[in-house]
Amino acid sequence: MPNFSGYPKIRSVEPRPGKALRVTFDNGVRKEYDCTPLIQHESFRPLQDDAVFRCAHADPYGYGVVWNEEIDLAESEIWLHGRNIEQTAESDADKPRV
Repeated sequence: MPNFSGYPKIRSVEPRPGKALRVTFDNGVRKEYDCTPLIQHESFRPLQDDAVFRCAHADPYGYGVVWNEEIDLAESEIWLHGRNIEQTAESDADKPRV
């Protein structure tokens, strides 16, 4: 499927303690995203329940993180506001050499 958003697509999602997500993008970049600020918003309050939070998974096309039919988060939000946690050799190989 073509990438229409301009952001890398999400390949995998790992729910972490403390309401964090560890997300791997299709370009090899890994980010950690803190969901605690989201939970203050009405539509994300169900994520306070650990059982619901642990249901996080990647959208089948990589366009976000999905918890259920009503709760999701766009890949752009995680890409722009997540914290880089490591780079893989694959993503380092794509960087221009100076």
